[in-house]
Amino acid sequence: MKRKFQGARTSGTSAEQPSSMNPRLTRSQQRTICSQLGHVKLQLLYKASIHGFTGAAFHQRCDNRSPTVSVGYNASGFVFGGYTKQPFSQSGNSGPYFGEALVLVYGNQSVVHSNTGNYYNFSATDMHGNDLQLTECEVYQVEETPEFEKPWRPMVWESEKRTEMMNSLKSYCPADHSLSQARVLLIGPVGAGKSSFFNSINSVFRGHVTNQAIAGSSATSLTTQFRTYSVKSGREGKPLPIILCDTMGLEESTGAGLDMDDIISILKGHLPNCYQFNPTAPLHSEAYGYNKSPELKDKIHCVVYVIDACKISIMATKLEEKLAAIRRKINSMGVPQLVLMTKVDEACPFVAQDIKNIYKSSYIKEMMQDISARLGVPLSCVVPVKNYCEELELDVNCDILLLTAITQMLRSADSYFDDLSDRFNYVEMK
Repeated sequence: MKRKFQGARTSGTSAEQPSSMNPRLTRSQQRTICSQLGHVKLQLLYKASIHGFTGAAFHQRCDNRSPTVSVGYNASGFVFGGYTKQPFSQSGNSGPYFGEALVLVYGNQSVVHSNTGNYYNFSATDMHGNDLQLTECEVYQVEETPEFEKPWRPMVWESEKRTEMMNSLKSYCPADHSLSQARVLLIGPVGAGKSSFFNSINSVFRGHVTNQAIAGSSATSLTTQFRTYSVKSGREGKPLPIILCDTMGLEESTGAGLDMDDIISILKGHLPNCYQFNPTAPLHSEAYGYNKSPELKDKIHCVVYVIDACKISIMATKLEEKLAAIRRKINSMGVPQLVLMTKVDEACPFVAQDIKNIYKSSYIKEMMQDISARLGVPLSCVVPVKNYCEELELDVNCDILLLTAITQMLRSADSYFDDLSDRFNYVEMK
């Protein structure tokens, strides 16, 4: 099987010649490619600027090594190439080839042969901008990523542990004893699973799968109101000491999705429950229901970014920039932040086989490290979960992951209360 990938424009620095045997592909580009190929990593075999722009140099290092990804770079800033499961054979005076459609390092020269045919239907302009002069060519071997023998985060997967965690959450009291509940704000892109997370937590304590919050798949946010949800211990039970605040999804484009000003209003406790979001007109102080004098119980005590594990490697730059801006603002307000990484079973087949493999999966750990770096949060603040989406019955192991996430949120909220107390004591001492 052979695949080609279209050109992607990069900054002007991409045309510079490398001086060592280091991959030209960035970690982000490698992850984007790997996300299309499964649970794999890329190992650099051939680099034309070091080994030579010749067919002989290419074949010497790449023959009988498969599957592979071949990448060409040109002075116009395009990055393009293809993937094949078939091994290359020792013949010809050219580099990586994909039939007659695309040949990199053609005729022992740093040029590309490009010919759209019936088998590969691509636009030469989109692929390489009709710039056939290569500045670099690389070939990577695609390797399966090994799993960890032991989980890198210890977990106890027993029904007794689930019961213990549920009882602990029921008896939790905020570090600030003037409060009965901690408020946690869920923020994330459209479709990441914010509403599904509340439904899943609610399901754990109800004893069956529930769908109180509207959830599903859509190109735009299904959540259009600011909603605060209390989780009850059983149908007639008392509310748990945590309130989950659901918001409209974040979107890439300006003027769409959740607005920064609305986020600030939520954090400060100004936004009323069931407020209807309007991306073009954020809440103002004279709006109906605006809380002009919020108390500590109205404010947000912990912020959780809900991120789809399947989309981390292909996260749009504009969305990443928007998340970074939100994080900077929240940092300035002193509110602790966590990352909830959802859909881990969809992202990793090894985890799909058994959710208990979550901390044995090297791929999941890489995704956690990736989102940790992108959002600037410690790895210890990244928590993977699997929401209930298609199941009709509860699963002990899914419950344990979900309860672990809630536990971390309450611990973070306590850190917020402790920090407030320290600041108050400092002011009094002065």
